[in-house]
Amino acid sequence: MTEQLSVQKCEACQVGAPQVSDEELPVLLSQIPDWIPEVRDGVMMLEREYKFKNYKLSWAFANKVSELAEEEFHHPAILLEWGKVKITWWTHAIKGLHRNDFICAAKTDKLL
Repeated sequence: MTEQLSVQKCEACQVGAPQVSDEELPVLLSQIPDWIPEVRDGVMMLEREYKFKNYKLSWAFANKVSELAEEEFHHPAILLEWGKVKITWWTHAIKGLHRNDFICAAKTDKLL
């Protein structure tokens, strides 16, 4: 059995690094079942919306995600609204999904 994504560390990723393959995608998604793969402008991304009771809780969660991003040196798009936060992970350098995105998605879930 493979190591859980949430305990793995991101690796340095640069232009030319391999994107997650079609075979790897369902295996990785099975570890983060609440995340949705979305394609925007030809780029596959992972997206999840979290709901909260108020703006203050939403803001606090967004701050935790930003701290995680700094620790992993991998940064998502964060949309903060009253009562919800939408997180979108993808790897800019390869214009698609890398294992790092799945690691960070799993770690984001652990922040709740």
